[in-house]
Order: sequence, then C-alpha cells, then structure tokens
Amino acid sequence: MLKSSHYTLIACAFLAGCSQMSPTNNLTASAPIATDQGIAVLHNANNSSNATAPQAEPVEVISGPKYEDLWTRMRDGYQLSEMDNKRIDQHLKRYLRHPDYLQRVTERGNSYLYYIVSELEARNMPLELALLPIVESAFDPFAYSHGRASGMWQFIPSTGKHFGLKQNWWYDGRRDVLASTDAALTYLSQLNKRFDGDWLLALAAYNAGGGNVNKAIRANKRKGKPTDFWSLDLPKETQSYVPQLIAISKIVKAPEKYNVTLSPVQNQPFFEAVDTGSQIDLAQAAQLADISLDDLYKLNAGFNRWATDPKGPHRLLVPVEKAEGFKDALNQLPSGSRVGWERYKVKSGDSLLAIAKRFNTTVDVIREHNNIRGNLIRKGQMVLIPQSTLPADQYAHSVSQRVKRIQANSKGSSDAKKVSYSVKSGDSLWSIAKRYGVSVSKLAKWNAMAPKDTLRANQKLVIWTSSQSSGTAASTGAGSRDNSVIRKVAYRVRSGDSLARIAGKFHLSVNDIVRWNPIKRPDYLKPGQSLTLFVDVTRTN
Repeated sequence: MLKSSHYTLIACAFLAGCSQMSPTNNLTASAPIATDQGIAVLHNANNSSNATAPQAEPVEVISGPKYEDLWTRMRDGYQLSEMDNKRIDQHLKRYLRHPDYLQRVTERGNSYLYYIVSELEARNMPLELALLPIVESAFDPFAYSHGRASGMWQFIPSTGKHFGLKQNWWYDGRRDVLASTDAALTYLSQLNKRFDGDWLLALAAYNAGGGNVNKAIRANKRKGKPTDFWSLDLPKETQSYVPQLIAISKIVKAPEKYNVTLSPVQNQPFFEAVDTGSQIDLAQAAQLADISLDDLYKLNAGFNRWATDPKGPHRLLVPVEKAEGFKDALNQLPSGSRVGWERYKVKSGDSLLAIAKRFNTTVDVIREHNNIRGNLIRKGQMVLIPQSTLPADQYAHSVSQRVKRIQANSKGSSDAKKVSYSVKSGDSLWSIAKRYGVSVSKLAKWNAMAPKDTLRANQKLVIWTSSQSSGTAASTGAGSRDNSVIRKVAYRVRSGDSLARIAGKFHLSVNDIVRWNPIKRPDYLKPGQSLTLFVDVTRTN
C-alpha cells in the first residue's frame, strides 16, 4: 500500500517462484449476514444505545443460515476462484511447517475477525480479505514496520492521511481498529475498480502501489505478454505477498485437509463501541469497564497516550459483555472527573512548551483548558494540567516511543556493543553501515527504518557492533568524523559509465546514487549527465 516494507513476520520470509494464471474476475454472491445480533451491533457501532431501528423505516434483514462459527461463515463468503500455482504451494508448505505460528495469529485475530468479516459482507467483498492482516501484521494493531507502516493494516503516514486517518500526538488512526479497517477496505475497493474487478491485481497494488502495477502491466503489453498477476514483473515482496494470502485462505477453507487445527472463533461480535462523550483517562476507563488496561489498549490501539484525544474520537471499544456496565458507570461519572488535574504555578523562565514536556502533554491542551491565547504566561500564574493516574509513558504507544523501544531491544549477538550515532550532513545508511562494519539491512532494522529511507541531520541512530569491529572502527577512524571527510561532488558521466561502475569508484552504493539524484531510468546514463555524490574523500582512488 505505497510503502517500502511491511511488518516483519515469519510469513514475510516466504519467497516464491513464478507461474502463470489468468486473472480472477468472476465473483460469487456474498454470504448473508449471519445473525440478527450481529446486525444489531453493526447498526449501533457508533453510539452507546442499544435501540433498534425505527419502526417507520424497518431494516431489511438478510435471511440465511446462522453459522455456528465464523470460519464456516467466512468460507461461504469466499469469492476468489480456486487456483493452484507453485508460488502458492511454496507458502503453503512453509505455513504448514509452522502450525504454531498460524495458531498464534488466528488467536490474536479473534478479537477483530467478526467485525472485519461483517464489514466485508456489507461491501460485497471477498471474505478471504479478512485474512489479509495476517500477512500485513500478524493481526497486531500495534505493529510498526521499519518502513514506517503502522497498525493492523499497515498504513504509512501519507496513505493513512489520504484515507482520512487522523495522526497526532494523542491518537493514530492507523492503529484504530474501526477507522483503519474502513480505510483499508475503501482502498482495496478503489483498487479493485481501478483494475477492472481483478482482486489479485488490487491486492498487488495495495502492497506495491497502483502506479507500480500499472507500470508492470504496460511493460508486459509492450512485450506482448499476458497482464495477469502471475505474469507481471513486480517487486519481490509483492510477488510473495498475494500468494501468502491465497495460501492462508486455502488452509482456512480446508484445515482438515492440511491437518491444521484453527482456534475457534464465535460467530458473534467481540466488542461494542461505547460513546464516552469527551476525553477520558484510559486507566479510569478500564476500571469502569472492569477490564485490564492492557485489554483496553488492545481494542483501542489508536490512542498514543494515557487518555483519549481531547478532540476525539470520543468512543472506546470494550468487550460486548462489558458494554452495558461501562455505559452505566460512565453515566454516573461527572464529565469533569474523566481526567485527573494538577494545578501548576508558573515559575520564572517557564514556557508553555517546557511545561507541556514536563507534564507529558501538549501546548494546545494547556491553552484549551486554561483559556490561554498565544504563548504568553506570567510568573505566579496557576494553570490546570490534565494528568494521568499512571506513571508517565507507562502505556504510551506513539511511533517515536515504539522506535525508541525497538532501538533499546534490537541487540544482535551477545557480545554486541551499543553505539549511539548522531547523523551528519552527507551521511547515508550505507556509509554508516560501512563505517561500522555492519549490514545496511541490520542498521535499518535496529532503527525501525527501511534500507532506502532518507536520514535527517542530527537524527539519533543505534548501532550494535561487536567489540572487535568496534575497536577496528575506532582505530581506523570509522567511528568518528576525524579521519573521514564527506564532500559533495558534482560528477559528470563519461562514456561507458554505469551506476555500478561509478558506485565502485567512489565506494558508494547504487541505491545512494539513485536516491541523491532524479534518475528515472537507472539502467540508462547519458555522457555529460551531471550527478551529485556525497563522497568520503579519504577513501577515493
């Protein structure tokens, strides 16, 4: 979905071969909504009442079998045609070698599957797509990839914003179960229409981007080749991505055939959305709902901090059996008691920003609750600051905090030494990795990045290096800038030059040269063309 990489999990390592098959365009009718109870919860997903539809406008109930479990309901809603392909077979074999992995991810998905299946049915979409979060994130709503993709459906920031997923200090809609599912299904529907009803191409575009799939189609047309998914020259990850989903859907369709036991999933709602009306301390909400704070966060992973966003969404998902009790407890709680408050006396030298950082909040929140315009505050002034009932950051899940945790827990070998590095102008992941004797992929992974991500000056990186390589780096000056001098070089392409040849000459990587320059066709350089290079002049021949 226009992202450079996905959340790393066992399935993502399942690489595949190639075979050809015609695209799937024939769709079957969608399965009926399973239970009256399910319909009622869906109609009330955005409010806290259990009122039925008005009698004047009766809701048409779709008749059909009342399935005993969700897996059976899903199988009846499959729409992708049966297909066999050696890429699919490779993933099937690998999944079947890891039955414990399938057991874990399906158990984790129990909380979300009913909702996703119901939303897919409402849009007449293939129910195989309910399994896509296994490929994307292993059904982890807190998943964060080194390509900056987040949430169960793995949206990168820009794509998330395009589909209306709000992202701020308090809240990240990419991790919100309701908001991200709606955005993902909307995106997949649009891609399906774009590729004339071909779901395999739509899935490929969700992973690699519609432009890349169109480019591959045009290339095949020029060569007179078929343009179905199996025939396209797509990125390696995308070639593996679609077969993974199909392999999982085959196992779900016939688990007994593959000697697999699926965790049971009841065909009834797991959670209900309850309107909180205003900002609320999440620890307090968990207490009112009579559930653990961890369980509340798993259903409401979109909230970054100790409380919900002051500007909404003002709703929390709670297990169905806890919803009525939570509503009653909320109704008895005065609106002014939904967050804790601290009175703070402004001291000399204070600023709103400094106070906000000290109390783990934002300047906007302090302004809003104290009717402050601008940034002017006076010594001795009393300000009210919303405060968590928990220690600061104990349950915070913001992207920056998750990156810090990845950096702190990314140690490689047992003898590895942690090095903190501040990025300087001209640095690249490749040049830093070379300097410390580590691979670019590991350096990126340690810092929750993708290998092609751009670095920022003063960005803090963590490098795990062995004592031996660390000593070598120090002795050669690789660990500092004392013996390495980076200079911006304007290089003019000569006859016979290629990117690989230029990269070798200046001890660079081809990816770095491409990233530094507006090169549309890396395989074609023109003599006289000017390239910008950042070169360690102490290492040039």
